[in-house]
Amino acid sequence: MKTLTIKLTAPLQSYGNEASFARRTTNDYPTKSAVIGMVAAALGYRRTDTRIRDLNALKFAVRIDQVGRSLTDFQTVEWKQGTRKITYRDYIQDAIFVVALSSTDESLIDDISFALRHPKFQLFLGRRANVPAGPLQTQIFTEETPVAVLQHLSWQAAPWYQHKQHPTKLAIIADAELIADQQEALVKDRVESFDQRDRRYSFRAISKTQVAVANLKTESADLDTFHDIMAALGKE
Repeated sequence: MKTLTIKLTAPLQSYGNEASFARRTTNDYPTKSAVIGMVAAALGYRRTDTRIRDLNALKFAVRIDQVGRSLTDFQTVEWKQGTRKITYRDYIQDAIFVVALSSTDESLIDDISFALRHPKFQLFLGRRANVPAGPLQTQIFTEETPVAVLQHLSWQAAPWYQHKQHPTKLAIIADAELIADQQEALVKDRVESFDQRDRRYSFRAISKTQVAVANLKTESADLDTFHDIMAALGKE
């Protein structure tokens, strides 16, 4: 088994959990369907490609490393001549997430890793306008499940956030079978079709757990540099 981690960060992200013409809300963290869509775009799959459904078999987990702030935008849309309506769109600002995908098909993980660095189609984080903040940062781990990797991976929040925020634990949300003895919930997050004329999702079971920040390597090289600068300025 191989596990691929993907760091997702951008000024704006949005992961729809409800969609209507008038209001589109966002989930608090990346949905599996959104990540599958990004992977499919990187691999060059078009919306009607039946191989997209096969990507549901990837094991999935996500860790919330930097909690973002909410933003609501509105747009005036002329949906037919002479008729205008206001629509609202919700976003997450300045958030950082780490997604972990794994498969026993190790060549598939290698292909996804390569594709994310050399995408066939534009990558975005939930909506077309939400492009990643630079090339995606990825790592590959062997013989570890997505949850196990996220339990040991160093804290990926920005240095300023690590300095100012002091969470005791980070939340991990994963496919239910990856987290034993935890209460399960159902989310409509399994991709059936991305076809714009027939967009469909079915239910997927998830579970949640937490990992203590104290168990992570919080003193990254960037954070050390931040402390040095603050000390030189007399701020510490």
